Amino acid sequence: MAPEPGGVTLVYRLATSGKKILVLERGPFLPREKANWDTKTVFNSDRYHHPEVWYDRNGKEVHPGMSYFVGGSIPRSMVPPSFASGKRTLKPTPTRMASPPPWPLKYRDFEPYYVEAETLYQVHGQSGEDPTEPFRSQEYPYPAVSHEPRIQEISDILRGQGLHPYHTPVGIRLNEAQRYLSECIRCNTCDGFPCLVHAKSDAEVSVVRPWMGQANVTLLTEAKVLKLLTSPSGRAIDRVEVEIRDPESGAVQVQQFSGDLVAIACGAINSTVVMLKSANEQHPQGLANSSGLLGRNFMKHVLGSVIGVSKQPNPTAFQKTLSINDFYWGEDGYDYPLGQIQTLGKVSKEALEGNAEAYAPLTPEQVASHSIDWWLTVEDLPDPENRIRVDGDKIILDYTENNTEPYDRLEQRWIEILKSIECGQEIMPNCSYFVGAGKTYTGKLPLDGVGHQVGTCRFGEDPTTSVLDLNCRTHDIDNLYVVDGSFFCSSGAVNPTLTIIANALRVGDHLLDRWK
Repeated sequence: MAPEPGGVTLVYRLATSGKKILVLERGPFLPREKANWDTKTVFNSDRYHHPEVWYDRNGKEVHPGMSYFVGGSIPRSMVPPSFASGKRTLKPTPTRMASPPPWPLKYRDFEPYYVEAETLYQVHGQSGEDPTEPFRSQEYPYPAVSHEPRIQEISDILRGQGLHPYHTPVGIRLNEAQRYLSECIRCNTCDGFPCLVHAKSDAEVSVVRPWMGQANVTLLTEAKVLKLLTSPSGRAIDRVEVEIRDPESGAVQVQQFSGDLVAIACGAINSTVVMLKSANEQHPQGLANSSGLLGRNFMKHVLGSVIGVSKQPNPTAFQKTLSINDFYWGEDGYDYPLGQIQTLGKVSKEALEGNAEAYAPLTPEQVASHSIDWWLTVEDLPDPENRIRVDGDKIILDYTENNTEPYDRLEQRWIEILKSIECGQEIMPNCSYFVGAGKTYTGKLPLDGVGHQVGTCRFGEDPTTSVLDLNCRTHDIDNLYVVDGSFFCSSGAVNPTLTIIANALRVGDHLLDRWK
């Protein structure tokens, strides 16, 4: 069950083993159509987003805008092609609020798999620019994506102020040396858009297509897993109950499948939901929940954006190339982590038009043509009271934001810097980033924004304090693995995708050894 990159990356690793593998994908292949690059379709409709409704702890509706397509629950239609430096996730650091728990495995255990993940997903970057970068045994497999002139100018100005801007590592199929061979055309419909020319290094392109057609791998689309059924002892998964939708007629039928091993990668929220809904006599609180931690310690990052408008035009098309980690570990007078800053995909007039009043007296066209757009990522902290619950068919995000001060400080600090370099004559809210059901946000992303969901099935050696063992197998059920972001113990202020992919490759090697 693999509606997240971890699942299909695991299949990629196991496909050559000769074992028969059934892949159950909740959604279809993402349609390839002109609307992929239509701003209003992508950001103001449910064409590429599931209209499902979840709920917060007070019963208020949450519209997560999830995208269920082959290769990921938040695929190329939502996730920017930025892997940032996901490795920083593994180094929890005390905050003013709390000290995140240490990871049972260290960076050195994951580093070889990060290298492989960067090659597999064609990550472009340049080592040595980011002063917070951890050790790496190899250079990035592909050169950094160059800045366009206005972004290069900003990078030079920031460096002149003593900061250390660096090229954002991005997974993209771009050949700048031989543009006629490049799948990527460096367009302005990248960040947040499906890629019509399949130039993003998403999971479908990178790891699904290579195993399609192999005789031992079967892909079943529009197959939503309802529950997992255990053996009488409760120590093994016997069958998987699946709702299958016929794409032509829309008819739905329920079938059961069985296998020697079951790996789920439905995303930290939906994997928890499946396990909670699979409660039975042997597992009355949900599968693999003897620790009581299933669904707890849910994290999603504290996220937001800032639009800085300057007098100088910004004609940049592909803007997502610059990052700053100078405040990642804190700043003078504040010895706690703040977070990461990076450029967003360039906002457009069309994206801003639906909220024109937010930009008055400027017009959406004036804002879009003169802005540089920034994304802020701040970690949130593992808290057992932040959890995923189910009430019948309702999915409840029982969550309270717990690391607000660093976000507020980082946002204010960055606004001050933008004004000091004449990139903040006007500071505007970004009211264009889609979070489901036509809903937008101002500044900080609301609970609806769960693209970075992690932490709900923590891994560890002690079955009383973790759901999964070090190989991401559940402590309580011998043949059940979870290979999405659920295993995280903490969540550094970077996109978690690269760590999820690297971990899937690591778990794949464990399974290959197990099968020998």
